[in-house]
Amino acid sequence: MGAEAEHVAVRRPAAATVVLVPFPAQGHISPMLRLARALAGRGVAAIVAVPDFVHRRLVSACGHQVGVGVELASIDSGVPDDGVGEPPGFAGFARAMEHHMPTSLESMLTTRRGLAGRGVACLVADVLASWAVPVAARCGVPAVGFWTAMLATYRVVAAIPELIDKGLISDHGIPISTKRLNTGEEHKVNGDHQKTGDSLHVLPAQLGLSTAELPWLVGDAACQKSRFTFWLQTMERAKSFRSILVNTFPVEAAGAGAGDGDDTGTDASQVLQVGPLLPPPSGGFDDGRITKGDLLHDSPAAPRRRRSTSSKNPSMWQADETCVEWLDEQRAGSVIYVSFGSWVASIGRDAIGELALGLEATARPFLWALKDEPSWREGLPRQYAEAVAGRGKIVAWAPQEDVLRHSAVGCYLTHCGWNSTLEAIQHGVRLLCYPVSGDQFINCAYIVKVWETGIRLCSTKRSVVEDCVERIMEGEEGRRMQEKVDELRKRVVMGEARCAANGNLDSFVDGIMRNDHLLAQPSALTCAHAC
Repeated sequence: MGAEAEHVAVRRPAAATVVLVPFPAQGHISPMLRLARALAGRGVAAIVAVPDFVHRRLVSACGHQVGVGVELASIDSGVPDDGVGEPPGFAGFARAMEHHMPTSLESMLTTRRGLAGRGVACLVADVLASWAVPVAARCGVPAVGFWTAMLATYRVVAAIPELIDKGLISDHGIPISTKRLNTGEEHKVNGDHQKTGDSLHVLPAQLGLSTAELPWLVGDAACQKSRFTFWLQTMERAKSFRSILVNTFPVEAAGAGAGDGDDTGTDASQVLQVGPLLPPPSGGFDDGRITKGDLLHDSPAAPRRRRSTSSKNPSMWQADETCVEWLDEQRAGSVIYVSFGSWVASIGRDAIGELALGLEATARPFLWALKDEPSWREGLPRQYAEAVAGRGKIVAWAPQEDVLRHSAVGCYLTHCGWNSTLEAIQHGVRLLCYPVSGDQFINCAYIVKVWETGIRLCSTKRSVVEDCVERIMEGEEGRRMQEKVDELRKRVVMGEARCAANGNLDSFVDGIMRNDHLLAQPSALTCAHAC
């Protein structure tokens, strides 16, 4: 078959059952569902077990159809929730994960064992859903981790003991001094790289990141301490994982000089790159493979098409489908798409107000996904929607995959969440970066300083927004960024990184079938089998 031939998934009868447990936030559920579909496409019966408050919302959005061969199961959380409005936040379900949900999951694993004879072959737990690890151990089910974010972020979290030891953060995770996460230089001794003195090498120096941008620094001091305690417990449990599947791609495969290597604080052979886990461009059956034909047909310049509903990831929020109809009326490459995700709190009243005025000042069409909650919309100028009607469209939740793949979108103003970053790469969209917290600063640094596919928005002041939009949408700088995005897209979606991910997923599933999945070995970046 030719290089551009469509991949035809071979559906084997399910010979093994895998239970997947995501962390109950949309940004974690989406990649877990894609992983489940990729496993199901390789002959595994995949059960995605989510808390009841998540289950109610997903079923309401799409029924029980989350993928061929994928079952959506509910875990009793004990969290009061009517399934309407905002789902419980971190504080609402943190205790439930430790003290209520384990009993329900244990019952599920025990029941499945009784019904299926062989039982559950493996439990794949989101690293942040580490509460499931002791449950799997009690039930005698091997547990494998799944890291939904960039491998570089895992390196930072794994470096917590070193950061404490060198006096950069307190025992509660609070920065003691603002210091870069790469200091000093390396020199070669007998051909090997050696660190100098008391230097720190957590991330490449090129990124310029400091202790002020650590992933657990979310909210006020009390919130940060609570999150850090959560991380300590999470990483302690992660030590029991013999394998960790990572939704990432090696930066080297993207042609960058800075490494996103495998020095993660664990045995590198245990880290399996399975990313980027992306939705299939043409819809249809999803086994995690994307063909060159898909890439060509899904380019930003291709005719507008809507994705098959069965290939979309269900959301806990109802998307406004009129977004696509509105985009159909706009010129190619003219629209600014704005979204700050669903998990982190609002960027703040003043920032929202300035951003609104900045978008208006650009005189360009824009689509703004802004949650219809007082804390998110506070700061919008009075009667703003009416003032920008026709040129600006504000919705509570957008069908992001359809938006980013639409030819009318020229750039994406984003918080730099990892899912959003991957989706922008897949669809060849330049980025205006406004990170807020968590791993977003790390992702932003790679976007701006390594891949050079976007601009950092240092503030939302109207003059800054107007200037950055002009830079990214027009002129030589914008054209160079688009070339970088297109090159990155080919390397990541269809290049060696994708080939290695397919190989690692195949190897992992083969191990499950042989009941020795913990011995799966990562594929080399230069692989011979078809992608």
